Amino acid sequence: MLETKTKTPNGFHEIAEEGVARTKVNFDKAKVASEEATDLLKNGFTTAAKAARDYNLKIFEIAHVNINTAFDYAHEILKVNSISEFVDLSTAHARKRFETMTEQTKELTDLAQKAAADVTEPLKKGMTKALNSLTDKKANG
Repeated sequence: MLETKTKTPNGFHEIAEEGVARTKVNFDKAKVASEEATDLLKNGFTTAAKAARDYNLKIFEIAHVNINTAFDYAHEILKVNSISEFVDLSTAHARKRFETMTEQTKELTDLAQKAAADVTEPLKKGMTKALNSLTDKKANG
């Protein structure tokens, strides 16, 4: 009976050590996963900030072009000597503005789509990696 008493505490000690070891391994894995998630989010925010800056710069560039075009048009109107010249100038200006607006809209759309892809693709890959890692652990564990 004395022999059983001495083995029992040692058995508990071994079980406790195994539990501590497993907890440490799980903690280390959680720490790595947390660091990866933090890096992923930090990179996502950095990419989003750069994309927003690029988009805003494009808007300022477009505004600059549009303002200059409006002043040029106003300057040309001052030179008009007849109604037919005014109609021709206005029609040409309207056609050119529509073409320019269409191109500017396309540029902004392309920038927005690129920004969305640049931000979401790494997040999607990171989430897929994390989910695959969890699935692999459950299948193996």
